Amino acid sequence: MIKMKKLYSVLTVAGLLSVTACSSSPDEETAIKAQGADALYQQAKERMELGNFNGASETLSQLDSRYPFGPYSHQVQLDLIYVYYKLGKTDQAIATIDRFTRLNPNHADVDYAYYMRGLVNMDADRNLFQEMVGIDRSDRDPTHSRDAFNDFRTLIQKYPESKYVNDARKRMVYIKSQLAKHELSVARYYMKRAAYVAAANRGQYVLDNYSDTPQLKQALEIMVECYDQLQLDELKQNALKTLKLNFPDSDVAG
Repeated sequence: MIKMKKLYSVLTVAGLLSVTACSSSPDEETAIKAQGADALYQQAKERMELGNFNGASETLSQLDSRYPFGPYSHQVQLDLIYVYYKLGKTDQAIATIDRFTRLNPNHADVDYAYYMRGLVNMDADRNLFQEMVGIDRSDRDPTHSRDAFNDFRTLIQKYPESKYVNDARKRMVYIKSQLAKHELSVARYYMKRAAYVAAANRGQYVLDNYSDTPQLKQALEIMVECYDQLQLDELKQNALKTLKLNFPDSDVAG
């Protein structure tokens, strides 16, 4: 019994020492909170450089909440936009961008915020795995693509001298092609169900809005076929004439 009491005493003391040791060693979160703005921002930069975007977002968020009007406030928000983009956190990124552009309309880097809004929306419309295996995603909801197109257009209109304008224009060309693909995908869906009016309208939409994309040829071919099925000869001949004029190599045109 005496030995058991001694053993219990030893275990109790050991347990107390263990608890004391844990409580006397602050974890990383506590250590971060004890730091100033300079040290916190340096840590955030280091984490970003190492690709530790989750860690960077935590540190930047703390900076943003603890020092909302500090010397790093604007840069912290811009960095948060990039970090959220890299993490695929669309809603947080868009919210941070909108907050920044609303509160800092004359900031030197506000064009970057508009550019990043376009990138965030483009990224939200992608599925990396499906792109890697070559699956066509033209049937997906194009809402984010349309938003991205408008974001880049806003950038170009508001800040024509921005260094991001050239890249934005290239991305707009790509987005238009994707949107045209979506319209054709829907048109084919309608054609399979013999909804020829709806299908022809989708082709007409591509003609009206995306005539400078590679999808124009297919759009005109769909229109010709749909008007033929509907026995609308005048509309068919008009579409066929446009098709022959622009794409004489088309099987339909021949």
